[in-house]
Amino acid sequence: MKLYKAYAKVNIFLKITGIRGSYHEIISRFMRVDSLYDELSFVEKEPSDHFKIIGSFSCDTKQNTIYKAYVALLEFLDEAHTVSLKNLMSKYGVHVKKNIPAFAGLGGGSSDAATFLKMCNEVLHLGLSQNELALVGLRVGADVPFFIYGYDSANVSGIGEIVEEFQEKLLDIEVITPKIEISTPKVYGVYREHFYNPINGFEAEKLKKTASLDVLKNMSVDEANDLFKPALEVYKELKNHYRHGYYFSGSGSSFFRVKEKEQ
Repeated sequence: MKLYKAYAKVNIFLKITGIRGSYHEIISRFMRVDSLYDELSFVEKEPSDHFKIIGSFSCDTKQNTIYKAYVALLEFLDEAHTVSLKNLMSKYGVHVKKNIPAFAGLGGGSSDAATFLKMCNEVLHLGLSQNELALVGLRVGADVPFFIYGYDSANVSGIGEIVEEFQEKLLDIEVITPKIEISTPKVYGVYREHFYNPINGFEAEKLKKTASLDVLKNMSVDEANDLFKPALEVYKELKNHYRHGYYFSGSGSSFFRVKEKEQ
């Protein structure tokens, strides 16, 4: 069966713009990391109603973003397509070769969910538009729409549901991920309690128009990502892994930089 690539992303910058209920509203530049991806495919299994994911995951199937995407898609489809999807998943499992570290700020779970939705749309000829798939994906997680659209680079705002393509050259990004499992809700909680300082609309608009390379040249790691200091507060061992010239993706634990060109 066909192999599908679920790419990682980094946050070139991530700034909080406000609060919406229990969520934080953001403005962030997401950029795809071409060199880091999971591989997904449908593989035949013994026919059963049991949804099967084959791969090394630390969570139960029902906690997996791929399963959550399956449930969200079932709820979205009409009756005929729901039957087709159930039939497909009774005969096939989803094989996942995991390369993107979990709990690392690289969007691996969101990318897997988005890729699964696109696989179902293609294989079953569901005819769903990217916007419709993004709506389904948003039920799974705030980062999923970015991966549905498949842009190289995009400005992401709201709680992640507004994705606007940003035209620029894809950067060659090097990622290092310490073996520290970070809880995103915990980092946001500490941000809200001790570091809350949202940027205004003028600053947000300026950032949206700035090329990623310029952001990385002109901002320090904590200026570029509002979650860096709260993450350090919660996970003090992060400091041992920070290297000068690297930036922080999402709520961590990954650091990244643009690879230097070989002379």
